[in-house]
Amino acid sequence: MDFHPKDRPPDAFQQPLTAQQVEMLCDRAFGAGTRVWSAAELGLGGYNTTYRVELDTGPVILRVAPGPARQTRIEREFMRNEYLAAPYFAPIAPLLPRTLAADFTHQVIGRDYVFQAVLDGRPGPEVLPTYERAEHGPYFRQLGSITRAIHDVRGPGFGVVAGPHFARWSEALVAYFADNAADAEDVGLNAVDLREVGELAERDAALFDEITEPRLLHGDLWHVNVMLAPDLTITGVFDHDRSWWGDPAADWTIHMASARPGTERDAFWDAYGSPDPSPESRRRALYYRARHIGAVRLERHRLGKEGRLAESYAELAEVLDGLRRGVR
Repeated sequence: MDFHPKDRPPDAFQQPLTAQQVEMLCDRAFGAGTRVWSAAELGLGGYNTTYRVELDTGPVILRVAPGPARQTRIEREFMRNEYLAAPYFAPIAPLLPRTLAADFTHQVIGRDYVFQAVLDGRPGPEVLPTYERAEHGPYFRQLGSITRAIHDVRGPGFGVVAGPHFARWSEALVAYFADNAADAEDVGLNAVDLREVGELAERDAALFDEITEPRLLHGDLWHVNVMLAPDLTITGVFDHDRSWWGDPAADWTIHMASARPGTERDAFWDAYGSPDPSPESRRRALYYRARHIGAVRLERHRLGKEGRLAESYAELAEVLDGLRRGVR
């Protein structure tokens, strides 16, 4: 087999497989004696370890989760969450990668893994920069339509799709902030600011509990998790392992679409619908921004981005200032 792993330091978060392990997983999924011509580790993404594998029958994608000991509370069993959430993404099913095999038994390598079909198109980060920003409008309009279809799906309770579920949106958020702070402390990071956000969220429970209907959130839908045709048509959507039931305004996509008003991103709202301008919504948005900052802080730490890690403290200080002042 022609094998091309990424050159990573021994202590890197994303742990590679050996060529023999890739062949063992292919035998497990597709039958003993499956011919594996090549496997190349893909560099996109910072959580799962992902390979494009060429078989006799054609190419497949192999995604391997971190070992259980490397998973934090807020990222626990992400691959299983994605697998269980897939049926809820039925409104955009033609865009999702088909799961060809999944193994959560840990009998072969001690890690969860899935094989998926290869999506049409090329990764968004490769295609989108080839166009001027002023030409991105049609892409953002499609993204708004896809996000709207996802957010229209109703769920059984608040929280991670795989559970546990909470009866109230406030309960899900307060629990999340507590877990996020504990995760940061586990790796030696200062989490005083995250603790304070959680305390303020608990006091603001009535504000969150105005949201009474859990809706499906992708959790990480942006150009890094889409496939594009050369004309910017979205041909695939993937990596919904962070999917939640919650307030649509809390989704990463909404956070990013709102980040640069007056730019090409405004086309998103043409298809999605106008955001809620109420003071209550603006205050909730501060908490949602804090949630994103906390998750990104952990990601920057595990990827060794110490400079960017420091930025998260200044960003969260700004959010806390608004929350303390009662910004609405």
